[in-house]
Amino acid sequence: MKKVIGVCACPAGIAHTYMAAESLERFAKKLGFNVKIETNGSAGVENRLTEQDINEADFVIIAADTKVEMERFRGKPLLECSVSDAIRKVEDIFKKIEKDELKKF
Repeated sequence: MKKVIGVCACPAGIAHTYMAAESLERFAKKLGFNVKIETNGSAGVENRLTEQDINEADFVIIAADTKVEMERFRGKPLLECSVSDAIRKVEDIFKKIEKDELKKF
């Protein structure tokens, strides 16, 4: 089973961060992926990705409208999008993943 990890973060870090994480998690599970999404919200970092999570991941989704610490994802296939895309266009995100429209960070 493929594993997807991600980070969701928006400047306010209130509703949209968590809505994006929920949207990505729900759609990934629907497709049969193992999934873990870290949120960088007003309460700080929750569901922090471990080094093991990152090592085991097949690809990474960064849904952020603010700065995310990226160095830890070096060498991983990665897709970046806005928080609103993760909420409203989640199907498009996973279509890009299926088409391997990912970059290596």
